[in-house]
Amino acid sequence: MKKPKEPSKLNTNITKQQAKQRIEKLKKVINHHRYLYHVLDRQDISDAALDSLKHELYELEQQFPELITSDSPTQRVAGVALKEFKKVEYKVPMLSIEDVFSKKELQNWEDYLKRLAPSAHFEYFSELKVDGFAVTLIYKNGIFTTGATRGDGKTGENVTQNLKTIESIPLKLHSGSLFERVEIRGEVYMEKKDFEKFKKDYANPRNLAAGSIRQLDPKLAASRPLKFLAYDIVSDMGQEKHSQEHQLLPKMGFKTDKGKICKNLSEVNDFWQEVAKKRDTLLYQIDGVVITVNNNSLLEKLGVVGKSFRGMRAFKFSPKQATTKILDIKVQVGRTGAITPIACLKPVKVAGVTITRATLHNEDEIKRLGVKIGDTVIVERAGDVIPAVVKVILDLRTGREKTFSFPRICPICKAKLERPEGEAIWRCPNLKCPARKREKLYFFASKKAFDIEGLGPKIINKLVDENLISQAADIFELKEGDLIPLERFAEKSSKNLVEAIEKSKKIPLARFILSLGIRHVGEETAIAISNYFGSIEKLKKASKTDLEKIPD
Repeated sequence: MKKPKEPSKLNTNITKQQAKQRIEKLKKVINHHRYLYHVLDRQDISDAALDSLKHELYELEQQFPELITSDSPTQRVAGVALKEFKKVEYKVPMLSIEDVFSKKELQNWEDYLKRLAPSAHFEYFSELKVDGFAVTLIYKNGIFTTGATRGDGKTGENVTQNLKTIESIPLKLHSGSLFERVEIRGEVYMEKKDFEKFKKDYANPRNLAAGSIRQLDPKLAASRPLKFLAYDIVSDMGQEKHSQEHQLLPKMGFKTDKGKICKNLSEVNDFWQEVAKKRDTLLYQIDGVVITVNNNSLLEKLGVVGKSFRGMRAFKFSPKQATTKILDIKVQVGRTGAITPIACLKPVKVAGVTITRATLHNEDEIKRLGVKIGDTVIVERAGDVIPAVVKVILDLRTGREKTFSFPRICPICKAKLERPEGEAIWRCPNLKCPARKREKLYFFASKKAFDIEGLGPKIINKLVDENLISQAADIFELKEGDLIPLERFAEKSSKNLVEAIEKSKKIPLARFILSLGIRHVGEETAIAISNYFGSIEKLKKASKTDLEKIPD
């Protein structure tokens, strides 16, 4: 909570006892709404109303400073910057987790466990592996007293004041306060949307979370939208299974991943596959699924090897980044004439797919990266788009790398390239450029546009080379007899393609507008135009003034 510059006029008619009662009620209500928002993802009152309650609490505490307690919401940002972090020794070490990357490795792990405990029944608990910064929280008689980093696993740094600034960490437990000491472990993280404004200075949300917690000024940590996700209760609260801890944590006031109890590795793999599909839609970054032997006594019996539990594994996703070499740089001409430099790579597996090409976007990006042919680079694959080169590893240069000169003429039609003022992209202005025409045809037949099944780039190239089509309209004139003579085109495949072309003639107006490949008219704009005019006839008659009336 930010302190007001000037406290409002204090209530001089209130007694200390009345203030104490009001403070306790305010703390209870504020903590209740913190719990709703950060644990249950619910909001019953507005941020402004909650800020007003916090402000009233702050003013009462200013009037009666002897009533300030360490668990008060006003104490989330308190004190001056520290000179150094004190050390915290753990009663139970903060261990790391061994990784596995395939079903085979997962099976090898279970076989290993069964050799260690032949008579044991193995049930697993699977949960998301949040890509955050691991910390431990210690509560004494229900009050948050100490928070620390993992450190070397046995000794960490005391970062209590920084962790207090995170709203999703309760300063007082909702339940569990009857226990003298409770220790909770979890991850400090930042949601993807909140990370956007920091991405120029930090490689990923995890680095930012770590940097925010491992610095000496709590006010800096408070200024950043950090969150906490709990995954483990170290203390004995009567839980026999790890899954029970995930039931207890929300009752104590913590956000946690519900996870899933898996009776066998087949169910573990199904859960992993399910999570992998929705990974990109999650609010925060994850890099796999943590698999834990659910029975706590069996987990303890299996013991530790090195710095990790034998009965726990991180089933990781294929990395979205990898390193490889740039063998060459070529340029590609798009349907709008855009010239895109493409790095030809030494084949490398990224996110489970072998890639040989990555985009360098434009001339400015090549200069920013300082990339040369022969460089060792980091490539990244996100979603289904072409991978991108994100960084050059300068320390691996040999001196034999070659500088790439961006062309000034189209590599296909030899027209002089143009770069409009204020734009980063060079373009071929020639509307008849063969490369532009082919790219337009590819797009026209693609899923986003006419969605003509069986008419991909290879077939389009064959049709263009045989002079059967030169523009999109020609596609609808094709007959089976035109296709049968072509190599690899039998009677059935010719019939199927002609039927697919016929079927594609019925198309929503928005997709038709998009298929025309008009520059600056993407999916959203096409939908807006379609919704506004409603028919191709009205659109044909539209004036510039009519188009300017379309919202957005």
